[in-house]
Amino acid sequence: MRMGLKPARLALEDGSVWYGMAFGASGTCAGEVVFNTSLTGYQEILTDPSYAGQIVVMTAPQIGNTGINADDDEARQAFLSGFVVRDLSPRVSNWRATCSLSDWLAAQGIPGIAGVDTRALTRRLRAVGTLKGVLSTDTTCTDDDLIAQARAWPGLDGKDMVREVSCQAPYEWHVSTAAPWEFRQWRAHSRQEVPAGEFHVVAYDFGIKRNILRRLSAFGCRVTVLPALTPAEDALALCPDGVLLSNGPGDPAALPYAVTAARALLGRVPVFGICLGHQILGLAFGGKTYRLKFGHHGGNQPVKHLPSGRVEISAHNHNFAVDADTLPPEVEVTHVNLNDGCCEGMRHRTLPALSVQYHPEAGPGPHDADPLFEEFVQLMATHTRERVSISKA
Repeated sequence: MRMGLKPARLALEDGSVWYGMAFGASGTCAGEVVFNTSLTGYQEILTDPSYAGQIVVMTAPQIGNTGINADDDEARQAFLSGFVVRDLSPRVSNWRATCSLSDWLAAQGIPGIAGVDTRALTRRLRAVGTLKGVLSTDTTCTDDDLIAQARAWPGLDGKDMVREVSCQAPYEWHVSTAAPWEFRQWRAHSRQEVPAGEFHVVAYDFGIKRNILRRLSAFGCRVTVLPALTPAEDALALCPDGVLLSNGPGDPAALPYAVTAARALLGRVPVFGICLGHQILGLAFGGKTYRLKFGHHGGNQPVKHLPSGRVEISAHNHNFAVDADTLPPEVEVTHVNLNDGCCEGMRHRTLPALSVQYHPEAGPGPHDADPLFEEFVQLMATHTRERVSISKA
């Protein structure tokens, strides 16, 4: 394995220090250390805004062999704090690659550390839970200095990370997934009857991934993306057929403005929440959220759809969850995680609103949950028909 000459260290608040070699940018970063169990798709993981404020540990042993390309970014930049791998590939071998992972991280200003026993590190995080950490290439600091920095870092609880990743102005999205999208067979017959642009979706950008926008476009939606702080009345003024509450980073309880907007949208337009959007919708319903021990991060989480009994293998990236016991009776839990039993999806029994905790857009990850976009389209179609019927009556 080709390594840089510079050593690096990852110090955790529990007092442990993990040694390796630096790649990417030089410097020191603090963050919440989490592990991701995906085998592929590290570029999409690196550019998922939901990782803002976190140091990501990859459990797959070799990372970097496909380099970085111009097409797979999920956002305008990487927002994570640091990156930890076992073995940094010494060679880039992919026809789409434009640069190496190390060079790209350096350009992004993000430090990485290679040569870490990521299996042992993951076992520690699973045993004690998510830990605060500091990743540094600074050789003038002692191990104790770095441990103290990790313990002093305030963490993400109660911190609004969405403001750091959301767009600053509205924009239109028109790009779909490519024509040979391998799971286009998920499209139901009803989908084929929906002309492109038939439904106008307003998407709140809490840290939205581009493949969510591509899948909405592929399912016949015209999409307008709005900054996270947009009031509900401004969103409704655009006359949307539906509103998407997107994925994003951090603690949902730190986003009262988003919960207020979601609550104001309920009953007025169909609402679909994804990941952080699911948690925001849970708070808008009147429920509560809580922190998971070490979160769900990866592309192999088994989730059961309770109404049908169908099990989906799904992609996740969240440290918080909705407390199902706090939801009102009019909200039905539709999905549960088969690893820990937490709430993974909801649907209101009388209002047009549904959500899932995981990422149905497959960027990266399995495509099992792609039909959820079809379900949202059908929710908008049903709501439109009912609205037309009422107006004619």
